[in-house]
Amino acid sequence: MKKTLSIMVFFLLSVLLVLPVFAGGRAQGPGTSGDVRNVELRVFMSFPRFRDQFEAYFEQFKAYQLEQNNINVTIKLEMPPGDQANQILRTRFAAGDAPDVYTLHAIADIPTFYKAGYMVDLSGAEFASNLFDGVKTTVTYDGKVVALPLESLAWGYLYNRDIFARHGLTPPRTIAEMRHVVDTLNAAGQAPFVLAFQESWIPQLMMALSLGGVVNSQVPDFVDRMNNGQASYREVRQVFEIIDIIMANGTARPFEVGSVAGSAAFANGEGAMWVQGPWMAESILQVNPDLNFGVAPLPVSNNPNGAMINLATSTSLAISPESPNKDVAMDLLNFILHAEKSRALFEELKFNPVASFHDYPIFPWIEEAMTYVSQGHAYLDLSLPGSVTGETANLLQTYYLQGVSQDEIIATLDRTWAQALRAGN
Repeated sequence: MKKTLSIMVFFLLSVLLVLPVFAGGRAQGPGTSGDVRNVELRVFMSFPRFRDQFEAYFEQFKAYQLEQNNINVTIKLEMPPGDQANQILRTRFAAGDAPDVYTLHAIADIPTFYKAGYMVDLSGAEFASNLFDGVKTTVTYDGKVVALPLESLAWGYLYNRDIFARHGLTPPRTIAEMRHVVDTLNAAGQAPFVLAFQESWIPQLMMALSLGGVVNSQVPDFVDRMNNGQASYREVRQVFEIIDIIMANGTARPFEVGSVAGSAAFANGEGAMWVQGPWMAESILQVNPDLNFGVAPLPVSNNPNGAMINLATSTSLAISPESPNKDVAMDLLNFILHAEKSRALFEELKFNPVASFHDYPIFPWIEEAMTYVSQGHAYLDLSLPGSVTGETANLLQTYYLQGVSQDEIIATLDRTWAQALRAGN
């Protein structure tokens, strides 16, 4: 385990790009004497599936604050659906109604939120000095730590190891091998893929993985040239080949299935594969604690080197400059990475270790993903404008229904990216 963790940290240090970040200090509470200070914190988090865990952990924080700092904290927790959270959050900031603490995506959102003045400098926070260097880099912008990383990821698609073994299959590395896997499963009456399209962020994951593989194996300067107005999604049309295979070989009625039902479907073996990240492990194992599943890179061409694991820090926590209780908000972030208590929280959530004191075992599916990483079959999560990611999510839902063509998707994404550049996003 320790060897694998060392590999993960070393690789992240080697491949994560230094992003420009932002600093803050620790809370100075009033102590345990004198009047109790009453504070309300508004906390906005984008993963409602973890409501029970965070509510329980926040109760520990409230008791800790009262005992240590004589502060009586009330936490008003809001957890909208993941596919609506980003837009709701942006609307709140635009209306001057920002929460005290909020989640955002480290790679996709930090540049925009920082430039808009929505982030507090956390560089002086206690947790910042304990982050693994590679993970710390992903929440650093403009030379400052601006967020607390919750999910450090090495992800691809999920597959049921037992189903694969039953049919003599191994994770495919090429499109041709994936077609063989799909044909074998279909012939046996086994649905190859779980399709869960009720929430638009889930089908968007197909584009995230396929685009990452195509760009990094075939068009490495794609994002830079798109940002300079010199490229088009026409150059990466290859992404649709694997997307078409998935959509044509999945479970029925996908628009009736969201993340919760999708977790259950995968846990119960209704589909042998699911284009979904290991962040769903906790939900999946709640349904079937004995499920033997793995993580593998998604094939995007007949070049096996195009199948790559995505390395990223996704959901992270930040503090709003508008918060009237920044000191207590800072204490909350430090408590979320408390040297003793946070180990149990992160292990329960099935999150990867992000700090030096996270010494719990790495999960088997992450061990498998890190095997590909150690072999060089991985890339840093692409930094795309948030509006492009959102548009992609909606377009892929429509694409499944045959309401939009590949050419129309290409034209729309090109236009959306250009508009984001003009808007400074």
